[in-house]
Amino acid sequence: MKFPTQRLYSLSRTVHHLYTPRVNSRRLHWNSAVRPYSTFKRFPLRTAKPLPLKVEYYPYRNFILARLATRLLRIRYLVLGSAVGGGYTAKKTYDQWKEMMPDLTEYKWIIPDFIWDLDEHINFEKIREIFSDAELAKLLPDFDKVGESLNHLKSLLSPGESLYNEVKGVSHLLLLLDSAESSTTMKASDNQGFDNNGKQYKKVSDKDKAEQLQEELLRTQLKYQKILERLEKENKELRKQALQKDDKGIHLRKMKKSLIDLYSEVLDILSDYDSNYNTQDHLPRVVVVGDQSAGKTSVLEMIAQARIFPRGSGEMMTRAPVKVTLSEGPHHMAMFKDSSREFDLTKDEDLAALRNEIEIRMRNSVKEGQTVSAETISLNVKGPGLQRMVLVDLPGVISTVTSGMAADTKDIIFSISKAYMQNPNAIILCIQDGSVDAERSIVTDLVSQMDPQGRRTIFVLTKVDLAEKNLASPSRIQQIVEGKLFPMKALGYFAVVTGRGNTNESIDSIKDYEGDFFQNSKLLKTGMLKAHQVTTKNLSLAVSDCFWKMVRESVEQQADAFKATRFNLETEWKNNYPRLRELDRNELYEKAKNEILDEVISLSQVTPKHWEEILQRKLWERVSTHVIENIYLPAAQSVNSGTFNTTVDIKLKQWTDKQLPHKAVEVAWETLEDEFARFMSEHKGKDHDDIFDKLKQAVKDESIKRHRWNEQAEDSLRVIQHNALEDRSISDKQQWDAAIHFLEETLQARLRDTESVIHDMVGPDWQERWFYWKSRSPEQHVRNETKSELERLLKISEEHTAYLANDEVTTVRKNLEAKSVDVDTILIKDTWHQVYRKHFLKKSLNHCNLCRRGFYYYQRHFVDSELECNNVILFWRIQRMLAITANTLRQQLTNTEVRRLEKNVKEVLEDFAEDNGKKVQLLTGRRVQLAEDLKRVREIQEKLEVFIEALHQEK
Repeated sequence: MKFPTQRLYSLSRTVHHLYTPRVNSRRLHWNSAVRPYSTFKRFPLRTAKPLPLKVEYYPYRNFILARLATRLLRIRYLVLGSAVGGGYTAKKTYDQWKEMMPDLTEYKWIIPDFIWDLDEHINFEKIREIFSDAELAKLLPDFDKVGESLNHLKSLLSPGESLYNEVKGVSHLLLLLDSAESSTTMKASDNQGFDNNGKQYKKVSDKDKAEQLQEELLRTQLKYQKILERLEKENKELRKQALQKDDKGIHLRKMKKSLIDLYSEVLDILSDYDSNYNTQDHLPRVVVVGDQSAGKTSVLEMIAQARIFPRGSGEMMTRAPVKVTLSEGPHHMAMFKDSSREFDLTKDEDLAALRNEIEIRMRNSVKEGQTVSAETISLNVKGPGLQRMVLVDLPGVISTVTSGMAADTKDIIFSISKAYMQNPNAIILCIQDGSVDAERSIVTDLVSQMDPQGRRTIFVLTKVDLAEKNLASPSRIQQIVEGKLFPMKALGYFAVVTGRGNTNESIDSIKDYEGDFFQNSKLLKTGMLKAHQVTTKNLSLAVSDCFWKMVRESVEQQADAFKATRFNLETEWKNNYPRLRELDRNELYEKAKNEILDEVISLSQVTPKHWEEILQRKLWERVSTHVIENIYLPAAQSVNSGTFNTTVDIKLKQWTDKQLPHKAVEVAWETLEDEFARFMSEHKGKDHDDIFDKLKQAVKDESIKRHRWNEQAEDSLRVIQHNALEDRSISDKQQWDAAIHFLEETLQARLRDTESVIHDMVGPDWQERWFYWKSRSPEQHVRNETKSELERLLKISEEHTAYLANDEVTTVRKNLEAKSVDVDTILIKDTWHQVYRKHFLKKSLNHCNLCRRGFYYYQRHFVDSELECNNVILFWRIQRMLAITANTLRQQLTNTEVRRLEKNVKEVLEDFAEDNGKKVQLLTGRRVQLAEDLKRVREIQEKLEVFIEALHQEK
């Protein structure tokens, strides 16, 4: 009859050990009552009242018969003692074997429940009473042979135990694998010793036993791996259904952000953070580094379970760091940090669009003349069953700069990689191509420099299928995964297969191919690779465990560092800006935006009179030269009134058709710009903040640049101006006097300009020479002599025309030569132009005085009068045209253009608001930077505290 192994210990304890040591010299005589003894009783039977013991010494008596009987009786005890000793040895050996077994309580469900209930259905006490001592001894096994078998088994298990101690803690999956390994080894050892009938097999060699155990171990590991995958898949579906219920609103509770999403938000803020206090970002993330085309992106895609990255054969595809945040969700989708579009990773068209978008973002981040960029692209990937972690895919390390690349591409890639790896809490995922010679690797030297002790490095050997096929010595793969070939050290070593090289291959097909390869691989069968070191599934589990372990160890220290930085920044603000609010760049921009819009609205509050005065003055400043030089002076040379008026009308018509409307619009546009600038730059006393001056100027310039005057305004203005200039009827004396005043001011201004030109030509007069010690240059002396000669000519003929005749030029030159002044014809004519201009303006001013009393003659059309005041009528027409034009432009400004300008300002402000670079450029200074740093540090600290609280709750 066979007993369950569980009962071996209880049965062995039923044998009571009564061995007592002998005393050779003197024997103690126990004078006590006789007590019955049973081998099936653990303790001797007690009497109701035990008698007191009396110890006495008796002389030794040498009776042969008594001694013989005593020795015969001792045989019984010797046999029973041997049985008990063997049971004790078996118990001790069993305890040792039991300690070597892993804890299988988590997998109790594998064994049927009725096995655990055997002691309730089988009465082992009755079985013990049925058998006598002799029969029980026959049923006990040969404990010597059992001990030898167990010792042999222990020697076989010792390598596995050392391997367990070496890789313990890398993944929770190892617990199941070690449990399967121990149980399988025990089973194989037992089967080698005995069959079901208790007969011993034929003895086999240790090598055969080891091979059988290895095969059995591999089969068991694969079996439990499939069980785990099946359970994981079922759990994934259940999680997906639960998350979908929450997503549809079946549960009314508010969904909180996941732990990894909170952590990713902190990293996103830190990626843009730049402080003068140099608070370094030491928060953990998984940094994926490797040589170009080593399979970094493929490993990352297997972990993310989607083909999300652009691909190329030998071409550099990763041109910028890509931060990928993996988290669990009901749907397999991806989304960029700065975009609301969701890409469904289960659809091929969305996957293609995502790859294209990543490639576009990479190329846009690369500056002109460069090949790679340090600007990080942030991507969130969610899906059921994904391991929560943050990974950063870096550009592949290259050894040579090829054609088409910038000369500093290699150095930039090295600097980017070092910047991420020098973070003491970053986990370095070092990717090595297994299909190429290990000596060609560049990244291993770089990783060993950043992490010489290998405390945060995980080594991954890719393309193992090609390596096994091409390598003549597969032992090199074993040397790599054992860390003996490279000088670098690592926490763990993994070997993976990421497909057959087909870019259209799906993730599921790659996983199937990887599983089939390792199941049939000689590397795994011969023990060169261990089961926990293969497949991307085990890799993702190990990386996730290391990531969260590093997060838990370092996040609170980082939170304390940012708390100290916040205190320093707040102290600086209190000391330097005690009465100002802590407004960051965006808040300052909103404040400036409101001020600018208020100033634009102020344009509509300008009075019509102010607009018209400004427009009329600026328009006359713009056209006065043309009126004097091209209209009035040529017409004034006419011999009679009819010719004067004809010349004026022709020239006014030409001027109105071609130049005047355009000039008027230009003046109106400049007036609007000047008034807008005046309101923008106007100081508002104590409320004025000069930090906005640069921004306001940029908004003004851009708004004016974008503004376009209504094209139809010139056509309508042309008609109005032409009608105004056609009118010659002065209605009252007041208008007549106003025209004369306007004419006198114009002539006096021109006379001052002419005298200034002549003064520059002839040099200082006698007063300046005497009182200010100035002198004339030789050229000025010639000019002065020429001027004097021409003035004598005008005194002789005051009605001289504007042009100097040739004989007159000759006369002047000869007179100057007589004074030893050498002069040419051009200089004489140039000087004559200014001298005659002065003479004409003075004569015109004298004529204005005569015309003050000419309004009566004007009403009679200058009949029977020698006085002619056509110049007054001309300037009245000009003055009226200016007034009407100013009124028309004012109406267009207030009704149309101010509103259009306000619209342009709003558009410019909105564009600037979306352009962070523009805001950084226009809002500068220590005050702005300090407020920005305070905002970022507070935000980081608050999010870290929320994350730490959620992390503690998860624990």
